[in-house]
Amino acid sequence: MRGWLSRKTERPTATDVGGDAHLALAKESLRDLLDDPRVPPQVRSHLAQDYAAVRQMLDKLEHGHVHIAAFGRVGVGKSSLLNALLGEPRFSASPLHGETREAGRAVWTTAGDGGVFLIDTPGIDEIGGEEREQAARDAADRADLLIFVVEGDMTGSELDVLGHMAGQGRPLLLVLNKSDRYSMAELEQLRRRLEERTRGLIASENIIPVAADPRAGRASDVEGLRSRLWSILESEGKTLAAMNASIFAGHLSEAVGRRVVEVRKQVADRVVRTYCVAKGVAVAFNPVPVADLAAAALVDAGMVVHLSRVYGLPLTRNEAGSLISVILTQMAALMGAVWAVHLLSSALKLGTGGASVLLTAGAQGAVAYYSTYVVGRAAERYFSLGKSWGDGGPRAVVAEILESVDRRSILKQAQQELGERLRGVRA
Repeated sequence: MRGWLSRKTERPTATDVGGDAHLALAKESLRDLLDDPRVPPQVRSHLAQDYAAVRQMLDKLEHGHVHIAAFGRVGVGKSSLLNALLGEPRFSASPLHGETREAGRAVWTTAGDGGVFLIDTPGIDEIGGEEREQAARDAADRADLLIFVVEGDMTGSELDVLGHMAGQGRPLLLVLNKSDRYSMAELEQLRRRLEERTRGLIASENIIPVAADPRAGRASDVEGLRSRLWSILESEGKTLAAMNASIFAGHLSEAVGRRVVEVRKQVADRVVRTYCVAKGVAVAFNPVPVADLAAAALVDAGMVVHLSRVYGLPLTRNEAGSLISVILTQMAALMGAVWAVHLLSSALKLGTGGASVLLTAGAQGAVAYYSTYVVGRAAERYFSLGKSWGDGGPRAVVAEILESVDRRSILKQAQQELGERLRGVRA
């Protein structure tokens, strides 16, 4: 692992066991994520920034880079700490709070094609600095190793953020800066206090006191931190980069999955509405007897086939017909044998608000619209569960949909849409 360290360190080199294999797997997972043909274009567009971050992460792995980010409240000395590690003032360390406005980085050590970069981040608690805080969190999310800097006992907000960071699975060091302000006894007491408050989050050997910018006449003291960082990089450098890439890829995969579900739901809703209107208009122009509304299932079959393609689970028309039959059977059983008559009666009571010649046709079309709407919602649920009705079976799914649908609202909406179509055609 000599490539992760500067030759100046003259430290013995340990072996990052399995590091190359971990890197290869991480690169493969990132490439698979970027090239996945199953992700719809709408999802890629919505998550464009995330995909760009994945490309940056892959480029980082290809070049053998490791990122170490300093994180903490405004004024705790993050920039001074990184400058002390670098041995030169690369980051601004102004006494004014909020000097660091965006994440910055500097090369700490290079060898071959690899390199270790130190990342400075804005403070997490600056008033009116939401964008800066988000920039800090983004940098921390993409770093391979995190340094959380404090200057005394931790506040509740610091502990909350530390807990969140510890839960991400990245190596985390807690650095007590400005240690020169305390006596030896005070420093030991403070260290024990930090160990108690972070028990279960940070190992005691990863709680390190430093004096990055000590009082006049004294040299900075960051050797303990430098030694701990080198030890981790020697033994785990490649694995750290691979692990962080895997965590990042996992988060994006989850985001992609959620967005795919959202996009499919949006497309499915449009498909259902389109077929509802088509069937309603067809029935309104050529009304079928109420008892035979199921005969209009040809339109429903087209809708179900369309929905199956939206969810990537294509059905034949015969399979779609069987699915519709199951839904309508459950619908009739739950609403009663004369459900269509009740719906028609409700639609007639609502009226059309237009000429009387449209009343009956519009009402029957609204009933057809409603039945297709329920069929579409039920079919959509079936496909979203991977062509399954779930534990409760089709009856439970149809019952839940019927209970969640505002029947009067759907009928009113149907009559409004159909009324506009009918009046437009007859005009």
